[in-house]
Amino acid sequence: MIRTPAILALALALAACTSPAPPRRDASQRIASVMAFDTARFAGRWQVAASHTPGCAGSEMVWDATAAGYALSGTDCTGTAPAALNAQARLSGPGARITAAPAFGGDPVWVLWVDQDYRLAVLATPSGRWAMIVTRPGLARPDLMAAARDVLEFNGFDLALLKVAR
Repeated sequence: MIRTPAILALALALAACTSPAPPRRDASQRIASVMAFDTARFAGRWQVAASHTPGCAGSEMVWDATAAGYALSGTDCTGTAPAALNAQARLSGPGARITAAPAFGGDPVWVLWVDQDYRLAVLATPSGRWAMIVTRPGLARPDLMAAARDVLEFNGFDLALLKVAR
């Protein structure tokens, strides 16, 4: 019969054998959300152009405007694998800071950048656990993608860890 302490010791030993996930963001870098954010213009269908979640690039999410914020549906691209997204989101801070727990791993969602026509946006969490670039379907222009990558790099995210839609 295996006792609980033995199981715990085995689990800890196995955990020590695995290498930790590399950091996705340099926490010493400052991070900021967009201050001039138009909730109505942000509403609608978005496609994930790049994400830290394997298998998520190309997924879609919908941000339907509600009186309290947004009703979210589609795919949550913030965990270790794509997951169903079904949550209510609300603005929770200055600028484009959004809370949608339990979606997005319970992390706050910050819009770090959105182009002036709301064709592309950079979403991330200040903890650095995840980031993604989203575009309106069919509007992933190379110059906007390059600008989004620059925003992520400026905010300390490791671009090598992003999985890009092809």
